[in-house]
Amino acid sequence: MRATPAESRREAAGVRDWLAHNAWRIGVLFVCLLLPLAGFVALADEIHEAESLHFDHALLWRMHGLASPALDAFFVLMSRLGYQWGVIPVDVLLVAALAFCRRWRDTVFAATAFVGSALLNIGSKQLFQRERPGLWESIAPETTFSFPSGHAMGSMTLAATAVFLAWHTRWRWPVLIAAAVFVPCVGLSRVHLGVHYPSDILGGWCAALAWVTGVHVLLFRRRWSPLAAANP
Repeated sequence: MRATPAESRREAAGVRDWLAHNAWRIGVLFVCLLLPLAGFVALADEIHEAESLHFDHALLWRMHGLASPALDAFFVLMSRLGYQWGVIPVDVLLVAALAFCRRWRDTVFAATAFVGSALLNIGSKQLFQRERPGLWESIAPETTFSFPSGHAMGSMTLAATAVFLAWHTRWRWPVLIAAAVFVPCVGLSRVHLGVHYPSDILGGWCAALAWVTGVHVLLFRRRWSPLAAANP
């Protein structure tokens, strides 16, 4: 049935009102979901075709050239904090704390983000089976496959989850700043130690950010009708 002029005007007003209040959500979807997903697909395609990414070896050697006892110790610490000493315990504590506070939707969001990211990383490593760099003998060697980086995925998953959870609280900016410092430090530590290519780190970041954003959209999406928007 054709809409009446009054209904068309109300619907158009609803669309304008929705866009005015939700343009930032479209921006978040583009920056945090579509762009990372496109980046991961592009990197995965190159690695699947066994193509050599021109920046990988150059950045590895540049980071190795900065090696010193103090820097080595710092990046070993950041690498451990990015997995067994930091990210995994914090993941468990965060889910437990949310469950204790009976914030059930947030609990499901965090648990799904963490577990899904880990499974995605394991599956991707087995799918691509990329060998780790062997340009020099690492002080913290690894034996599993290289792409995507588990440390990069784990740290980004925790950071993105924490930012989403804190976004509407007074902790928004402290959490965002901490994430902006922690995630790059963990990623750089893996390159500095020579156990990951930079493209492994980028792939891990992209996959984790797209995954967490997708989970958040599914769990916290809002239904919308243009008529309802025009008549709140």
